[in-house]
Formats: sequence, structure tokens, C-alpha cells
Amino acid sequence: MRVSRFDIGLWMFFGALVLIALRMPVGVAMLLVGGVGYAGINGVDPLLNTLKTLTFSKFANYTLTVIPLFLLMGEFATKAGMSAALYRAGRAWFGHWRGGLAVATIGGCAAFGAICGSSFATAATMTKVAGPEMRRAGYSPALWTGTLAAGGTLGILIPPSVILVIYAVFTEQSIGALFIAAIIPGAIAAIQYVLVVNLYVRFVPSAVVRQDKASWRERLVATHQIWPVLLVFGLVVVGIYRGWFSPTEGAGVGAFATLGLAIWRGGMRWQDLRESLLSTGETTAMMYLIMLGAELFSAGLASSQMPTLFAQKVAALDASPAVIMLAVLVAYFVLGCFMESLAMVLLTLPVFVPLVLALDFGMSKEAVMVWFGILVLVSVEVGMISPPFGLNLFLINSMAKDVPMGETYRGVLGYCAMDVIRLLLLVFFPFVALWLPGLR
Repeated sequence: MRVSRFDIGLWMFFGALVLIALRMPVGVAMLLVGGVGYAGINGVDPLLNTLKTLTFSKFANYTLTVIPLFLLMGEFATKAGMSAALYRAGRAWFGHWRGGLAVATIGGCAAFGAICGSSFATAATMTKVAGPEMRRAGYSPALWTGTLAAGGTLGILIPPSVILVIYAVFTEQSIGALFIAAIIPGAIAAIQYVLVVNLYVRFVPSAVVRQDKASWRERLVATHQIWPVLLVFGLVVVGIYRGWFSPTEGAGVGAFATLGLAIWRGGMRWQDLRESLLSTGETTAMMYLIMLGAELFSAGLASSQMPTLFAQKVAALDASPAVIMLAVLVAYFVLGCFMESLAMVLLTLPVFVPLVLALDFGMSKEAVMVWFGILVLVSVEVGMISPPFGLNLFLINSMAKDVPMGETYRGVLGYCAMDVIRLLLLVFFPFVALWLPGLR
């Protein structure tokens, strides 16, 4: 029986999911499935020719250098003690509130995410800094672990975001436009999370213990220590927004500035520099392998014409574009519960981008792609803290082994509810994401 190209495309998609579920490295799984699918459609010689040209054309891309530079900026920021300084400032201003340490943690996660770009790095760093403080203060395990898990997602939502960089490269969109589009949704997320803490402590007052109010001197000292962080973030984001430099140049400026701060603060020695460079290199290599696998996987799917045919069939359904978009986001939500964010985005974009472009939202294609990028980012964020398989939950639990996983599940439910509300807001009111890019 002859197998159609469309069927080969379907088998490729589900085959990659199965291999990833069996714990094969994501990049290897997509590289293997993409290679087999491409060869099955076009032959072995075309596959070898594609591999020969694809690798160079992909990684000779100057824009991709933004990824290791932003990762390096996050490493330098950690060595400079910026995460601890940010948390101390938040604690000085809000620690005396009921639930104030949790509010300070969210503020610290948001500020650190602005110079890091990684959810895992933000969650892990702030867990080391804020976790012991909230534990000593008598906060309930559900509240402090749930807050850290949710706060970590601000690392990918608030620009600069590695996920947005990769989305921009894959869809050939402006990195700067996507960064600017994420600012308002990121600010809304931080405000919503603070609201969750306030509601939680009202309904479960035993979850927290009120702290002493810091003196004005302590507040001013703590605030003085974070001005370099605000300066770096402002320089990078405003510089990109105003066109002073490209996103890649902005990442270089940010990395150099945080290196200077780390040296100035005494947190950077030769050993620390070596560790930062090695960590950045390892993470970058992992991401690049996944991107190479995704490129070959995408080429195989394109040869099968499955994404195009799938988009045509779905677009022909008797359903509004908003309903179809919600279905796409539900798929991201489900996949995000058990897949790493970068892998999920690269695996699904070849299928969902043609579908989204085939729908009529009454906007230009560029606006739709920016809007869809923010929706994907928020959906990934929701999946990372959604029980039972959200990856941030397992990260926090691995660092707080004495806290039952059920407590962490209970602690993130309010944050998940706020994420869903924000996602619906973005679906039905796209201008929330598109207003700032439209001012450029």
C-alpha cells in the first residue's frame, strides 16, 4: 500500500513525540525523525546535500549570536550577586506586608528575568536566594514553593527571552518587535502574581507570618544596590526599542555591562569567568543541536506538505479564527505539561505557523506573527507550572526535597488561573501585545 506524503508527515510528528517521551534527547529525536522522513520522501542523496548546506546556513546566521550573549549576561548577573540584591530590595520595601516576602520574590524574579531570559535559571537562582528566607519566616510550603515555580516563568516572559529569540529566527520576525511586545504582558503577569499572593494570604492567613518593617535607611541602602540592574535592563531594552543598536548588539552591550558589574562587585574571579563561559557554551550547544534537529524536521515536514494541507483543512472548518487559535493554544498547554519549552516550540511551529497565517484575524501577517509569538510564549509559561508534569514544579521540588509535591501543586493553582485569564485577554484583545510595537 502506497503511503502518501501527508501520512509521512503525520508519522514524523507523532514519531518525534514518542521518541521524546522515551527520553531520547530532543535534538537527536528531531534530527533522526526529520532525516528519515526527508529521505523517505526525497531520497538519501538529497538528504545528504540538505545536511551539508543546512548546517552552515543555519549557524552562520549572525542573529543567532544573541542567544549565547544573553545566556552569558545571565551568568554574569548571577556571579555579580544581582539576584540576591534584587530580592533584598524587594524584602526591604514589601517584607512587612502580609505575604510580603512572596511579593518580593515575584519582584526579584521579574527583575532577574529582565537580565537572564531563562525560566529554569530564574527559578533555580531565586530558589537559592528566597527559598531559605521564606522557609525561616514560617511561610507555608505550598505558598513559597508555588511562588518560586510561578515566579521563575517570568524569566522567559519578560524580555530578553531566549524563546522569543528562537521564535523570531524561525519565523523571520523582528527580535526587537517581539521583545517590546512582551513588556506589557510581562508586567501584567507580575501584577497578577502579586494579586494571587494577596488573595492567598487573605483566605489562608496561617500561611504567612508578618515581618518587621524595614527602616527607611535599610530601604535606601537596598535600593541603591540594584541601580546597576535597572541601568543594564534600561540600556538594553530602550536601546533596542529606540534603534540605538540591534538586538544582537544589545545583547553584547548587556553581557559586557554585567561582566563589568560582576568585576566591580568582586563576584568575578578567573574561576568564575571560566565557569560562566563553560556553562554558556554547554547550554548554547544544547540549544543549537535542538535547532539543527528542528530545521531538518521542518524540512521533512515541508516536503510532506502536511503543514500546508493541515492548515487548509482546519481553515476550511466552520469555526471562527479565535476558536481555532484557542484550540492551538490548548495543544501548547497540553504539550507544555510534559515537554521542555524550546523543544515544544520548535517541534510545533512548522505545523502551526502555516495554520495561523491561513486564518483571517484582520491584521497584517507581521502583526499576526508577533501576536502569535507572545501567545506561544504565554502558553509555554502556563505549561511549565501546570500540574502534574510542569517542569518548573519538578525543578523546585528537586531543590526542596522535604516539601511534598502535592503542596507545590496546591501552591501554583492560583497562578495557573491567572495565566489562563491573561492568555484569554491576549487572544481577544491583541492590542495588549501589539500596542507598544506599533509605536516604534
